[in-house]
Amino acid sequence: MKKIFLALSVTTAIYAQTIPELFNALKSHSQTKSDEMAVKKAEVFNEVVYSQLYPKIDLFATYDNYSSPTSMLPVPPDILVHLVQNPAKPAQPFSYNIYKAGAKFSMPIYVKSIYTTAKKAKALQESAKAKKHINLLTNEAIIVGANANMAYLDALQKALNLKEKSLLETKKTVQIKVDNGRSPASTLYKINDGLNQISIARNNIDIQKKKITSTIQSLTGMIINKPINMEQIATYKDGVLASLQPVREKIRADRLGIEVEKEKLYPTLVARGNYAYSRGLAYNNHDNVNEEYGNIGVVLNIPIFDKSQSSEIKLAKIELKSNEIKLQKLTDELNAKAKMLKESLPLLDNSKRLYEKSVKDKKELLKIAKVNFNVGRLSTEEYLRYEDDVVSAEANLYKTEASKWETLMQLAVIYANNIEEIVK
Repeated sequence: MKKIFLALSVTTAIYAQTIPELFNALKSHSQTKSDEMAVKKAEVFNEVVYSQLYPKIDLFATYDNYSSPTSMLPVPPDILVHLVQNPAKPAQPFSYNIYKAGAKFSMPIYVKSIYTTAKKAKALQESAKAKKHINLLTNEAIIVGANANMAYLDALQKALNLKEKSLLETKKTVQIKVDNGRSPASTLYKINDGLNQISIARNNIDIQKKKITSTIQSLTGMIINKPINMEQIATYKDGVLASLQPVREKIRADRLGIEVEKEKLYPTLVARGNYAYSRGLAYNNHDNVNEEYGNIGVVLNIPIFDKSQSSEIKLAKIELKSNEIKLQKLTDELNAKAKMLKESLPLLDNSKRLYEKSVKDKKELLKIAKVNFNVGRLSTEEYLRYEDDVVSAEANLYKTEASKWETLMQLAVIYANNIEEIVK
C-alpha cells in the first residue's frame, strides 16, 4: 500500500522546464483564482446595485380572525349607508374570518443614490481587477527571483564541489607527508575540517533549495529540482506608479461613497401597486362573499431629519481621508524605493564585472598557494584561506546576478510592466 502511495505521489508531481510554464501554471493556480473570486464578487455587487432599479413583485396570502365583523374592502359612504339601512341584505362584505391572496409591486422611479452607488460599485470592480493584475505580477516576480536564487545556490554548490575536489587532492599529498612524519597530524585535521565545512555548507544549500522549491510550488503547483534557464529580453519601463492603481480606484469609490450617503437625504419617488382577492362568510347570513380590490400610485418621500445619516457621511469622509493618506504614504515609499532600485542596477552590473575579475584572480592565486603549500612555504591556514576566497568570490558573483534579477523584477512590479515581455 505504501509503495502504491509513493508511486501515485511521483506520478502527480509536475516538474517545470521553462519560465512560461510556471507563469501559465500560476494563472490557473489557487493563488490567482482567489483574486479572480474577488473580481467576481465586485461584479456581482455591481449587479446587485443595478437590480434595485427593477420592479419588485411579491405574491401574498393572509388569514385574519376578527372579534367583530370587519370590512373585506373599503366601502364607499353611500353604499355603506345603504348596507346599514338594510342589514338583512344578503352577502354583505363584512366577516369575522377573512382570507386574502394577491400581489404587490414597487419600483423606484427616481432614487438618486442608486445610480451613484452603481458608479461606486464599478470603481470597486476596477480596483479588484487592478489588484488581481498587480498580485499576478508580484507572484511572477517572486517566481523569477526564486529561480534566480536557485541558480545562485546551484552555482555555489558547484563551486563547493570544486573546492572539495581540490581539498581531496591536497589531502592525498598531506596524508603521505603525515605518514612519513614530514608534516604534523594537525595539518590533516585542518584539511578534514575544511572538507566538513563544505558538507555543512552543502547541507545548508539543500535546505535553502527546499524553501525555494516550496515557494514556487505554493504559487504554481509545479516543482523545479534545478534552476531554469532565464533570458532577459527587455528591461523595465518607468512612468506612473501603476502598482498603486488598486488604491487609486478605491479612493475613487470612497469619493462616490460620500456622494451616496449624501444622496440618501434626497427626495425619492417610488411607484407601488397592490391587488387583493378576499373571501369570507358574510356576518349577517354566513353566505360566501368574494371581493377584489387593487390600487396603483406613487410615493414621494422627502427626508427632513436623520441624525444617523449624518454620521454615515462623516464615516465615509474619514474612510476617504484614511485611504488618501495611505496612497500618499505608499507613493512616497515607492518613489524612494524605485529611485534606489534604479540606481542599484548599474552598480550591480559593475559589481558583477568586478567579481568576475576577482574570481579569475583568486583562482590564479589559489594555484600559486597550492604549490607553495606543497613545498612547505605556506601554512595550512593560509592555504585554506585561498580556497575559501575563491568560493567567497564566486558566491558574491552568483548572488549579484540573483540580486540583479530581483531588482529588475521589483521595478517591473512597481511600474506594472508585463514581466512576460521582460523574461523568458
